[in-house]
Amino acid sequence: MTNRVLVTEELADSGIASMRAAGLEVSVQVGLGHDELLVAVKGVHALVIRSATQVTAEVLAAGSDLVVVGRAGIGLDNVDVAAATKQGVMVVNAPQSNVLSAAEQTIALMLAQARNIPQADADLKAGVWNRTRWAGVELHGKTLGVVGLGRVGVLVAQRCLAFGMRLRAYDPYVSADRARQLGVELVSTIEELIAQVDFLTIHLPKTPETTGLISAEVLAKAKPGIRIINTARGGIIDEDALASAISSGQVAGAALDVFAKEPTTGSPLFALAGVVVTPHLGASTAEAQDKAGQTIAEQVVLALNGEFVPFAVNVAATEANATVQPFLPLVERLGCLFTALSGGVPETLEVAFEGQIADYDCKVLTLGVLKGVLGPVVDEPVSFVNAPQLAQERGLTVRESKLATARDYVNLVEIRGTCDGRETQVAGTLYGKRATPRIVAIDDHIVDVPPSAHMLVVRNDDVPGMIGRVGTILGSSGVNVNDMDVGKTAEGAAALMVISTQIPVPAEVIDQIRAEPGIVDAKAIELG
Repeated sequence: MTNRVLVTEELADSGIASMRAAGLEVSVQVGLGHDELLVAVKGVHALVIRSATQVTAEVLAAGSDLVVVGRAGIGLDNVDVAAATKQGVMVVNAPQSNVLSAAEQTIALMLAQARNIPQADADLKAGVWNRTRWAGVELHGKTLGVVGLGRVGVLVAQRCLAFGMRLRAYDPYVSADRARQLGVELVSTIEELIAQVDFLTIHLPKTPETTGLISAEVLAKAKPGIRIINTARGGIIDEDALASAISSGQVAGAALDVFAKEPTTGSPLFALAGVVVTPHLGASTAEAQDKAGQTIAEQVVLALNGEFVPFAVNVAATEANATVQPFLPLVERLGCLFTALSGGVPETLEVAFEGQIADYDCKVLTLGVLKGVLGPVVDEPVSFVNAPQLAQERGLTVRESKLATARDYVNLVEIRGTCDGRETQVAGTLYGKRATPRIVAIDDHIVDVPPSAHMLVVRNDDVPGMIGRVGTILGSSGVNVNDMDVGKTAEGAAALMVISTQIPVPAEVIDQIRAEPGIVDAKAIELG
């Protein structure tokens, strides 16, 4: 079945082309009303939007086949992420696509406001030569206050440092050491910041906590003559309060790219001479749009393929460290192998990370283990989003542990759990410069085989001739062996075989192996 993608807003041609090249059926329907969207989203597997489309709980419910909602940009205030998570729909964005463009828009607006460029331009085009009225101020030597030292805030701070500005910031989630590295002095409250600075620039997401943050009360404490720039989100600044503060002279002026209600063509701010406005152009560059389109296309393809999606916002660990990410295919296959060997899902699953990898955030690897463990036993697709919920529904508790050293390996991932009174253990690592996945332990027997699509695990008595018997049965049945290892316990006893085969081992061949004297059990395992 071909996955269907609905794009409801303008998206870069490169993004559309990438999704189609990946075999997706892409339908572009721009300008849909709410009722039209409820109809169009039926039978769709991916919904790609920008800032205008409202993805409500009702829209998500209508899109019962949705796997992923992709926002070609940063903000997600037009997506009901909680409802999406509850429904098992992944929500992804393109958080790095427009950061440079947004930072440059901030600098452009700051300079335009400081030098009254739009006003002077309008006068001159109207036939008025007015040098005196539009005298401005320099940035050099002024103090800039940055509210929010995220990606865009940092880029703005770096660029303003080059103008010779003094930098101060308010961000309770940034350490003093990080601020010092950026050449920024942290202050503890927004009121303290606004009282000290000549320019104030906003770089926060819109949340219940940040809505109305720059209020009449805060503006009353501002340094007289302050100039305020906002390219983040409308509603963070109380626009009526800002207009009043500018009219009274408390605030010298403002430059705004975003507004509480968009689109808008009317605001008390528009009539004020010291105000520069633009219609939400922060991401409106050819480069940003191309990056957003390409990024969201990549995320959608990954999501529909059931792979790790680095920019999923409703996953416990949204980004995998470069050291951690190569382990994702390994841990998912280990999880699948565990379930095949255990024959079910245990009440408690112990996931251990040993060695250098233990120094990193391994939450996403635990999600990968869950995805592998649950995939063979549930009747719906398991993703990084719904795996924890599915585990909870099945009474599966996951315990994650870390050790700084790994037994005989640089890194080791081990899964252990008891199902129906029998303990199952599997472990794996990455080997060599190419980080090749290897299964290195099964039920505390030491092995060394690559995980493959078709595998056979045989438990047998530790007597001579068992390898030959199993090999003879496979060979006479036309099953070619690609790889094989004999597992040994810590005491050195060999009582387990792990075999990689070129084709799936037929059920009748498994029965024949199980009937052989000395064979305790044999299981064919498909890891995909």
